[in-house]
Amino acid sequence: MAAVVLPLSGSSHNADAGGIGGADPTLIHGEPGGAIVRRSVLPGGVRVLTEAMPGQRSATIGFWVAVGSRDEAEGQHGSTHFLEHLLFKGTRRRTALQIASAFDEVGGESNAATAKESTCYYARVLDSDLPMAIDVIADMVTSAVLDPQELEQERAVILEEIAMDNDDPSDVCHEMFVAAVLAGHPLGRPIGGTPEAIQAVPREAVWDHYRRYYRPEELVVTAAGGLDHEQVCAQVLEALRHAGWHLEEGRAPVPRRATGRARIASLPGIHVHRRPVEQANIVVGCQGIVATDERRFVMSVLNAVLGGGMSSRLFQEVREKRGLVYSTYSFSGSYADAGYFGMYAGCSPSKTRQVVELLGAELDRLAADGISAEELRKAVGQLSGGIVLSLEDSGSRMSRLGRAELVSGEFLDADESLARIRAVTAEQVQELARELAGAPRTITVVGPFDGPEDFGM
Repeated sequence: MAAVVLPLSGSSHNADAGGIGGADPTLIHGEPGGAIVRRSVLPGGVRVLTEAMPGQRSATIGFWVAVGSRDEAEGQHGSTHFLEHLLFKGTRRRTALQIASAFDEVGGESNAATAKESTCYYARVLDSDLPMAIDVIADMVTSAVLDPQELEQERAVILEEIAMDNDDPSDVCHEMFVAAVLAGHPLGRPIGGTPEAIQAVPREAVWDHYRRYYRPEELVVTAAGGLDHEQVCAQVLEALRHAGWHLEEGRAPVPRRATGRARIASLPGIHVHRRPVEQANIVVGCQGIVATDERRFVMSVLNAVLGGGMSSRLFQEVREKRGLVYSTYSFSGSYADAGYFGMYAGCSPSKTRQVVELLGAELDRLAADGISAEELRKAVGQLSGGIVLSLEDSGSRMSRLGRAELVSGEFLDADESLARIRAVTAEQVQELARELAGAPRTITVVGPFDGPEDFGM
């Protein structure tokens, strides 16, 4: 089993001497005949983590920057999501069509994802095509031109994407909930930006955002599958230098985000957004735990018991026994200095009050009575299976490396993750449930209502 701290200075060896590109790789995890995880800090502070998977004929590569929607300055809101689109629209060396064709003609897949605290550009290709994928994505990350005409066209595309999301009342309800629970904090803003922000942000603001964060010391490259660590490091270095990046020897990566809990004044109570829909969408919850909280495995077990599947308490009580909903579940989100916990249900508008009360009552019952040994056993089994199955493909392993480097600074192999899940006790689950149940409660409802009085609250 392995739980390995990932120091920003690189490996336990001299990171400025020997090895590929002046970086001596650290063996993070390895076992006979199994996957081997290595990490290097390259010149310029670029971090590279790989997981070699014997027998794999494919590989997934991801270029990460620890910048998300929370990092946007006033006047730049929406820039992070804008960049996710624009980096596919052309560089000094490639047109948008050439970027797309590079992956299409080898049967590969490429995409990007913007989150509240990070952005990732990734591709999955045959192992023999990995050098091409590294070169193309490195070109995108380092040399985007943000062509004004392309930017205006993509502005319209992003507005359509936001409109599509706003047509989903469930998405609207969740966004309202996060905005209320994390009120006044940048994490409370929507990842994609608002229509007003996207319409208003000028190219200069997006360009400034790009130039500030897309730098060597901010970059993390992770890869998993059929690969060789030193070859990946060499290919990354070659691609970045070819793009014109100055990779200064001995430069350290940027520090990870501070993890002290932020003081956030949530907006408890009932928040209603009127929509002429056939079903009320409901979220009930509160602030949760931060990403590095040692109780994150306890939270996983709590969610599994309360609302993590068809045998969960919410599903059994609200759907199976009472027939009030089609969909109901619990969820949590954790970031460097804040987090949230919630329970969702969609029901007939006439049942809104009853469902709101039932969601709260199930959390209160969990806090008061705890969970049984049988529930704990089932939750641990469910989570354990999910951990193992999630690591069956190279994309999941690539993402695991990125999260370990950017968020926790600690790599956990599958055995250590399973051990931490199995170490969770019923008492720990009840203690966390008491904390959540005792917190100020926020309720968001999207449906055919003008206010809570319309559904009797």
